[in-house]
Amino acid sequence: MASRTPSHLSLAVVLALTAAIGPFSLDAYLPAFPAMAESLGVSISDVSLSVSVYIFTMSIGQLIGGPLSDQLGRQKIMFSGLILYSVASLLIWQSEQLESLLAFRALQAFAAGWTLVSVPALVRDRVQGVEAARLFSLIGLIMVVAPGIAPTVGGLLLSLGGWSFIFLFLALYALLVIPLLKLVAFKKAGAAPKGAPGPKVNILKRYAQVLATRQALPFLFWQAASFSVLMIFVTHASFVYQTHFGANEHTFGLLFGANVIVMLIANLTNRSLLERFGSRRILRGATCIQAAAIVVLILASVFDAGLYVFLPAMMVSIGMVGAIAPNIQATFIEYFGVNSGTAAALLGASQFGIAGIVSALSSRLPTSVTAVVLAMAACSAITLCMLVLSLRQERAAA
Repeated sequence: MASRTPSHLSLAVVLALTAAIGPFSLDAYLPAFPAMAESLGVSISDVSLSVSVYIFTMSIGQLIGGPLSDQLGRQKIMFSGLILYSVASLLIWQSEQLESLLAFRALQAFAAGWTLVSVPALVRDRVQGVEAARLFSLIGLIMVVAPGIAPTVGGLLLSLGGWSFIFLFLALYALLVIPLLKLVAFKKAGAAPKGAPGPKVNILKRYAQVLATRQALPFLFWQAASFSVLMIFVTHASFVYQTHFGANEHTFGLLFGANVIVMLIANLTNRSLLERFGSRRILRGATCIQAAAIVVLILASVFDAGLYVFLPAMMVSIGMVGAIAPNIQATFIEYFGVNSGTAAALLGASQFGIAGIVSALSSRLPTSVTAVVLAMAACSAITLCMLVLSLRQERAAA
């Protein structure tokens, strides 16, 4: 019997629902920071450390899970990660001290790393080139809803049963993803799909093979720096909008979700322009637009221009991730016909690891919006440096 590959739409939906664990884990509990701080008897800054712990530990999970998915197969790694993620979420649900919450948050992040690292590898297993970019963009289009609705969902759960209900929701969500993946991404077929168990190769050797591809390396730091812009905002969003601008938890959800508008526009525009311009040109344009928007943010914060100027500039700064992320993923993963899981792990680990460190360091910034925006600007400057470096490498190879 001939194998039947799931349609791009159904595959994109299921992979997007899987990948949505990332933004839900980060964004759903943001409105609960004040309630968590009061419940645990700590400061909001202490609670925000859980964001950095999650991001950094997820990178470790990806570094281990990626090569294992190349060797043992995507299904075993993804399902193991989802089950462990659910257990960790239930443990957080019952946590009553900051120390235990941070420990279980690290376990949750490690498990999420195992799950999320296989998503881009599964895309690379099935399609390449512009088709891969389209599928990444389609996943991103569906996923863009998650960070927009996550704070609203978190606020609703907070009002229904307190902050711990948010983590109960995450536990159930992870368990529900498993049968969907089984039915669509890992549906039995006559021929063994790519991403099935591969040859046993030392993990360090797999990473050495990936790192030897020098033309791909700028995209690692490009992604990490662009994602750091987003994560600095996420880490300080509660302070910026609730403390500085005085928004309540429900208004905060709307302000935070406003970024989704531009992310959606950027993603849709990206999909329509891929055939004409290709991933690289769109990536460069989106990076420059993000940098320009951050310049406006600097001016708005320095001159205290108010929310009516600050919010649109922040929407563009964060929204450009909707075009930057899928094009970096498609461009980077295209270099690796083999070891795609390891390559995805390195991309994800550099993204979350570096952003986790940057996020943790940013939590010690002076409590001012200007300091937050300047930290975002520093990361944006690195993306521009990577843009220039990639152009030089292309010209040298031509």
